[in-house]
Amino acid sequence: MKTATFSSMVSSYADHLRAHAMKFTRDLDDADDLVQDTLIKALRFKESFEKGSNFKGWLFVIMRNTYINDYRKKARKNSVITTEEEISSMHLYKSATTNVAENRFAMQDIQNALNNLPEAYRLPFVRYVEGYKYHEIADELEIPLGTVKTHIHQARMELKKRLKQYRTAV
Repeated sequence: MKTATFSSMVSSYADHLRAHAMKFTRDLDDADDLVQDTLIKALRFKESFEKGSNFKGWLFVIMRNTYINDYRKKARKNSVITTEEEISSMHLYKSATTNVAENRFAMQDIQNALNNLPEAYRLPFVRYVEGYKYHEIADELEIPLGTVKTHIHQARMELKKRLKQYRTAV
């Protein structure tokens, strides 16, 4: 398909694209930017359009994917940016002292919960947390592989019960 023919087909759907873009962005300027990005991508990838396919649907898919990718980029960018208030020395000091105290209590609670587990559950679980594979634990403790998996599962369930106050804190 020639570029001029393709361009005229794309242009004939510009109003439909703008209306569809408004549903995504709810802002006229952002919608125009999205339409422009969609049209540029459509022209760049015109060879991938299969003749006889739904041209309007193809354009809408390009628009949707462009919007989703841009949204994800903005979300990642915003999650990395911190305000000056968040990194002030007073704020960091308060946060650090609070974290140290909370972490000390949490570690004590975790250690107590581990110590209260039956030894048959505790040993495989500790080895698993240390990075050993199931079969390595089974070989070391000389117990069947299925038993190792069951004991680790039981240890998790028991620790979940005993440490449930930390679930909402995460």
